[in-house]
Amino acid sequence: MLLIRPLPTLVALFAALPLTACDKVSPPAAPVAAKVNKGAVTVSQLDAELTRLRGANDAQRKTAAKQVLDRLVDQELLAQQAAERGVERDPRVLQALESSRRQILAQAYLDSVTSGAPPPAADEVKRFYDAHPELFAERKLYRLQELAIASRPDLSAARVEKELKRAKSLSEVVQWLKEEKIPFDATSTVKAAEQLPMEIVPRLAALATGQAMLIPSQQGYLVVQIAATESKPLTLEEARRFIEQYVANQKRLELARSEIKRLRDAAKIEYSGDFAESAAAAGPGAPGPAAPR
Repeated sequence: MLLIRPLPTLVALFAALPLTACDKVSPPAAPVAAKVNKGAVTVSQLDAELTRLRGANDAQRKTAAKQVLDRLVDQELLAQQAAERGVERDPRVLQALESSRRQILAQAYLDSVTSGAPPPAADEVKRFYDAHPELFAERKLYRLQELAIASRPDLSAARVEKELKRAKSLSEVVQWLKEEKIPFDATSTVKAAEQLPMEIVPRLAALATGQAMLIPSQQGYLVVQIAATESKPLTLEEARRFIEQYVANQKRLELARSEIKRLRDAAKIEYSGDFAESAAAAGPGAPGPAAPR
């Protein structure tokens, strides 16, 4: 770095200035959206909340602004009361604050790492389009009948699958669930292919009207029957924006996983107690946790 020394006359001039001239200038106050007792909700805080309204136009954001601001005012009032009563000194609150801080810092770091991911090239977009006709060239709208079946210790996927194959209609499956006193919810929905989990779309596309399939879920099982379909293909140009966003997100996810692996490989990590036994059983090649989202 090139350093330029001030001329002697300037040095003398600065030395002669009163100390008040060296006082730190206070940064300009942030624009305030609402004053709340001795605190405030700033315009930047409001804008940050409004940016989370994905898909909303300017008119919708303007309408929502007052509601969001009122919610932030309520939060500020509650936070002031919490500070007044020393709630932040509660060990559980301290732990939650530290957890939130760690999560925010981790996500901010990954965002900085993945922000340099190159945008998808035209040939990448074309390859993705050709590889997934069920989403684009052969895209369908599905009218679905769904049964969300609650998990139960004695209810295995094989048992539900067996009953699904035996039944001649979804009504018979419903009757069986009632007889066995197995909790379930029945719904009807209409979804386009891209609104469904990507891993099940090829399976769904292979089914004929009236056929059903079983999907394990966190809460139990989901039986999905095709009531009707409608062909709604998308051209490459119509699908380009969706594909570019998806491929870009996949690249960012790959970069995040790669960075986490690099950090884990370079770090000294020692598990204790029962966790040490699980880590040893998993072996050195066991994958780390999924990248934060």
